[in-house]
Amino acid sequence: MDKKRLALCGKLFCTFGKIGAFTFGGGYAMIPLIRREVALKHKWISEAEILDILAVSESTPGPIAVNTATFVGQRTAGFWGALCATLGVVTPSFCIIFLLSAVLRQFQEIAMVRYAFWGVRVAVLSLVFSALVSMYKQCPHNLFSYVLAGAAFTAVALLEANAVIVLLACGLTGLAAALLRREGGKL
Repeated sequence: MDKKRLALCGKLFCTFGKIGAFTFGGGYAMIPLIRREVALKHKWISEAEILDILAVSESTPGPIAVNTATFVGQRTAGFWGALCATLGVVTPSFCIIFLLSAVLRQFQEIAMVRYAFWGVRVAVLSLVFSALVSMYKQCPHNLFSYVLAGAAFTAVALLEANAVIVLLACGLTGLAAALLRREGGKL
């Protein structure tokens, strides 16, 4: 491996390590940080590619943050980039969970600890909402998109449908709509 690629792999590890260490609430809460770091700051991918990466990351097995890190790393520096970005995003979480698991049971009944976790939940909700707004801005704004998003939300949130099946159905519906549009139909 040449020095340039080695340095890039180090940057990928550190960048995704920072994302993994300072984001609470899982993959969806990481989306705004991933977008800022990989598209805006380092310009490893374009901002328009973020939606495609998220769609692929969400539709493949595994956590969305790990899948996104792997995809960005591979796209940026091949296999070693994928490995370094993936290790970067999971290492902080692994270390934090390992350390917390040893002491959390002892402190979970303390009121201040419960209040702190309630505060973290609020912060996580705001990060997820930020990701939603960011994705909304980049999605098509037409009646078809709104109906599809509403139907998917209703199916998953209210009817408790399997999210994987809804995701696949939305993907197939979007593909069918694109094919119809290409054939001259309007949606």
